[in-house]
Amino acid sequence: MPQTTPTLHERVAFVIDRIRPAVQEDGGDIELVEVTSTGVVKIKMHGACVGCPSSNMTLRIGIERNLKDRIPEVTAVEAVDQS
Repeated sequence: MPQTTPTLHERVAFVIDRIRPAVQEDGGDIELVEVTSTGVVKIKMHGACVGCPSSNMTLRIGIERNLKDRIPEVTAVEAVDQS
């Protein structure tokens, strides 16, 4: 039986699941909302991440760098509105 290659969304979800415990240790959480056809990953920050001054740094340095290092197709990571 041929093995199927994981989709971009599946690969992003896998990496986010590996990052999530570190974010949860600080009382927050991240939710994968969408991966666009241009490689933009859209996430929602939850819990302590909402309104936290460090959440933008977590997004850029932690999440975006991890995703780009592991998945070359990822072009950017954006936080979507919390509503």
